[in-house]
Amino acid sequence: MKLTHSLINPVFALLMLGNLGMAQSEDLFDKATASYNQGNYEEAIGFYEQILSNGEHSAALYFNMGNAHYKQNEVAPSIYYYEKALLLKPGDTEILNNLAYARNMTLDDISPLPEPDLERLYKGILNSFSMNTWAFLGIFLMFLFVGMYLFFLGSDRPNRKRIGLISSGIALMLALFCTAFSYLRYRAYQESQPAIIFNREITVRSEPNRDSSPVFLLHEGTKVQVKDSLDVWLKIELADGQTGWAEGDALRLLKDF
Repeated sequence: MKLTHSLINPVFALLMLGNLGMAQSEDLFDKATASYNQGNYEEAIGFYEQILSNGEHSAALYFNMGNAHYKQNEVAPSIYYYEKALLLKPGDTEILNNLAYARNMTLDDISPLPEPDLERLYKGILNSFSMNTWAFLGIFLMFLFVGMYLFFLGSDRPNRKRIGLISSGIALMLALFCTAFSYLRYRAYQESQPAIIFNREITVRSEPNRDSSPVFLLHEGTKVQVKDSLDVWLKIELADGQTGWAEGDALRLLKDF
């Protein structure tokens, strides 16, 4: 496994940024790329942050920001931006590769709870596409179903009618499957509230106050799930099932787009 240090091509990245066709944003991206290639990572980050302040974001932009922070050995920011890129582009091998390297810099060794094979298979299929991709596939297959059914109705030969009927049935089943997975992906996304620890070290407590007993320590770069909140405190859960309360300013939510 080799870390991808190079940036995504600016032209391709700008296309991924959607409507980032404004001259100012394009100029900032070009400047960020030039700064990165010259080893001026802090300057590159500054340009990327200006793009973000303009309301523009994409997997390409967050991936490049993660690279710049990784080059400076900044654990939490590099993991944070790689994770944000992964939210927008699930399953991307380049992002996963660099994220794995960034995670090697963390101090906390948290083993996730074991999952049954069927549950792991289900999650693997579910997370293979974003909810929008599942929805687009469902729509495409529904149009295919309509087209094949019309082909079935308009055919006067038994073989063609059989092909049209079978194809339309398969397309309909796959369309319903993709639509269901789009909804399940959406529900899973809504229920999940991931965050990254940004403080070098924090004490997680049993209750939402500083006088309560400490439960465990966490360090920068560790990923948690936010389950509840009370005033400035957040109830967090680790991958191994442990829970506790942490002060909200010690971490950053990943879905704050």
